[in-house]
Amino acid sequence: MTSLYWLQGGGCGGDTWAFLSSETPNLVQLCESLHIDLLWHASLSPTPIGTQRELEESVIAGDTPLDILVVEGAAIQGPDGTGIFDMVEGRPKRDLIRDLARNARFVVAAGTCAAFGGFGSRTEVQATGLQFHRSEPGGLLGADFRAGSGLPVINLAGCPCHHNVVAGTIQALASDIPLPLDQFNRPTHWYSVMVHQGCTRNEYHEYRVEEHDFAQKGCLFFHMGCRGPLVGGPCNRILWNQRSAKTRVGVPCFGCTDPEFPQNHRFFHTRNIEGIPLELPMGVDRAHYMAYKGMAAAAAPKRLRDRSTEV
Repeated sequence: MTSLYWLQGGGCGGDTWAFLSSETPNLVQLCESLHIDLLWHASLSPTPIGTQRELEESVIAGDTPLDILVVEGAAIQGPDGTGIFDMVEGRPKRDLIRDLARNARFVVAAGTCAAFGGFGSRTEVQATGLQFHRSEPGGLLGADFRAGSGLPVINLAGCPCHHNVVAGTIQALASDIPLPLDQFNRPTHWYSVMVHQGCTRNEYHEYRVEEHDFAQKGCLFFHMGCRGPLVGGPCNRILWNQRSAKTRVGVPCFGCTDPEFPQNHRFFHTRNIEGIPLELPMGVDRAHYMAYKGMAAAAAPKRLRDRSTEV
């Protein structure tokens, strides 16, 4: 059996609800096929609170082995580093996270809040990720933390994290399948491609056929703040519920897999100087971009320029 403890930190619970929408396999099939012993999950476990506390103390004492600790939501440090904005029976929950992590074979941060701090990371809440604070190594556990397996915290970024990423990570860890990580400790299998890759609007992007509003067919990067060409993530590769993604229904990518999410400037707007975006697609330099995009727009085929106004 592979034991798994799912702990809720400071967050909305969205990663849990995304995970519950898994279909192939669904959550029950996943646990049965991998022989997962789900020790605790706030939305699934009928265990009384007193029994849960006894279980936690048993894990911390080393009496109950813990293979996979999944933390959803940020570690709350505020106010002023005390942690008392998020308490468990008079004790900062961040301390409980630390103690459980020390005894886990693997530690998984489910969602951008747990991985990088997310929405509370620039506020008096002082939210931080488990091993990063936004894009800086450190976070709650420190840059040098290693779980019992020798791996750092495995960051499953997303707001929420894609359910297939959570299920696939648990499957890999339970089956001792190697899981290469990128510079932000995200599994490269899902985060080494851009959200832009697989987007149905790519041809419009290449010819700079631009939109100024939602639910149109053209590219949303140049005016609408789409971050698909800027961040890594699997949304357009594996889709949500095998069906869709934001850009496929005319909504710009939010860039929620990025360590700096949420950004400190407004959504649905592309910052620019004289029409040239301040942030360019990954790997593209400004001089070549300016020359290429001007020519591309002039060469856009009529079938793209005359696009329908409906998705």
